[in-house]
Amino acid sequence: MGSLLKGISGIPWGKLRDARLRPAGDIPPLLSRIAYGGEDTARLAVDELGDIICALGFVVGEATASTVPFLLELAGAPYVPCKAELLGLLESICRTDNWHSSAAAAGGPNRTSFREQPAWEAAAREAVHSGRPAIEGLASSMRPEESEPARKLLLTMDEAPPFHAAVVVTAAASGTRRAGTRKGPG
Repeated sequence: MGSLLKGISGIPWGKLRDARLRPAGDIPPLLSRIAYGGEDTARLAVDELGDIICALGFVVGEATASTVPFLLELAGAPYVPCKAELLGLLESICRTDNWHSSAAAAGGPNRTSFREQPAWEAAAREAVHSGRPAIEGLASSMRPEESEPARKLLLTMDEAPPFHAAVVVTAAASGTRRAGTRKGPG
């Protein structure tokens, strides 16, 4: 697949589920269209990919975390179009807390059918956070079409830190705090 997306064949996409709970085999061709297609093709592929890995802009799937490093790679690649759309998709992924909130409202992941999904969400958010250095580089770009969405993503990352198991359990057990928020001192 050229110089971009080198590790894509090492992911068992067919065994992972996307946000629609279907096999995630559609993800590699979409990433390839973003990397090597023209601007219109890439924009359509980002839109389709968003529906597959972050459905409705707030529901992630098992394959989302595996996709994030490729999104970060593409956003940082010099000739890939639609960086703003890629950064916007990363922002949506970082902001998601649907599974955590649903599990907390239902009494916690151990008392509900939400056993896997909060982990998918946590892994996806952590994957976005692991790309912070690349995003900071884009935020310092002289090109506003790159720097502005990158700064917006950095703000979202500051507002939505990685999930921590103790925080999720505490929030779910108390029933008073929204999952993903940090308990203050005292």
